[in-house]
Amino acid sequence: MKDIYGRELDYLRISVTDRCDLRCMYCMPGESVEYIPHRSILTYEEIARTVRIMAGLGVKKVRLTGGEPFVRRDILTLVQMIRQTDGIQTVGITTNGITLGDAADKLKDIGADSVNISLDSADPLTYRQITGHDCLDKVLNGIDKALSLDMHIKLNCVPVRGINEKDICGLAEFARQFPIDVRYIELMPIGCGRQLQGVPSDEVLGVLERRYGKAVPQAGSEISSPAVYHSFSGFRGRIGFISPMSHKFCMGCNRLRLTADGFLKLCLQYPAGADLRRHLRDGSSDEDIRELILETVKKKPLEHSFVHDPSGDGRKMFQIGG
Repeated sequence: MKDIYGRELDYLRISVTDRCDLRCMYCMPGESVEYIPHRSILTYEEIARTVRIMAGLGVKKVRLTGGEPFVRRDILTLVQMIRQTDGIQTVGITTNGITLGDAADKLKDIGADSVNISLDSADPLTYRQITGHDCLDKVLNGIDKALSLDMHIKLNCVPVRGINEKDICGLAEFARQFPIDVRYIELMPIGCGRQLQGVPSDEVLGVLERRYGKAVPQAGSEISSPAVYHSFSGFRGRIGFISPMSHKFCMGCNRLRLTADGFLKLCLQYPAGADLRRHLRDGSSDEDIRELILETVKKKPLEHSFVHDPSGDGRKMFQIGG
């Protein structure tokens, strides 16, 4: 499945819920959160049907996001349903890690290929400042459990000016000590993030090189990943940078997003897309939905323009799914 610019769209990120048990300052307001009504959230059967149709169009990789995926009951059932879909080669999940310790065994058993853990600081006080909760110990336990199962782990950190800048090297220690990829993601001006200032990737790299020595760029990046990886001497894992603001990678964008209420979103910034939920529930055939998707992806924008125009479609990050 290609868009009009010739980009192969083979990666689908699915938000299974807009609810979360944390309140990260760049993602979700601390109070007065308006959630999507339960009746408007896609069922697992509707999600699985969508994945089956999109796999037939060439989607090979699926990642489940939220909110927080593990707050949705029986989420591992959905992971298994998607893992068994013909054509889907990899299935991953992005989590805050709080309940990962309890779920890791089953997640491994049903064939999840990777787990991304959002962790912006390994310092308990800073962690609480960012998330609003004291549960860093649960996240660390989840990481330990996943490591014991030899799972592919990535830690995602969003450096925010004046908040967790001092913790950049503390998080890099995970990659030094363990076979973990630590990825620094530039803050995007979406929702709550508009009130904050991110730290550019080049600046983060400079901080790390002053501490650990010269970084060695890795040849190429992962398939379906915008991350650019580096290695440091003595590190067991890698350091990655996802730089949508300072090093725009839109020309290589291969992803689509499905929100929890069934909207097929083409770009983080723009409102273009299609309401798949309506068609999933009105008796439309798989072929009808297939044709709708093909027509919709023709509207995928060439690139975002956050640097010059920070306005978006009004959704906050937890409502999009990252």
